[in-house]
Amino acid sequence: MDMERWPPLPLSEWQGTYDTLHMWTQIVGKIRLALSPTLNHRWSSTLYVNARGLTTGPMPYPQGIF
Repeated sequence: MDMERWPPLPLSEWQGTYDTLHMWTQIVGKIRLALSPTLNHRWSSTLYVNARGLTTGPMPYPQGIF
């Protein structure tokens, strides 16, 4: 049985993508944190994994939902 199920993924080959994704998730998280009502342990500012990637779900906004 082949024990190596995943191909190697050296960080040096995708460091730029990692940095960009990290920055965008921080930006989205800060926006959600600012727009959502405070809950225990900031549960309202989490990102969720779905079939298409990461999502926040609807965020309350003065003119409706963002």
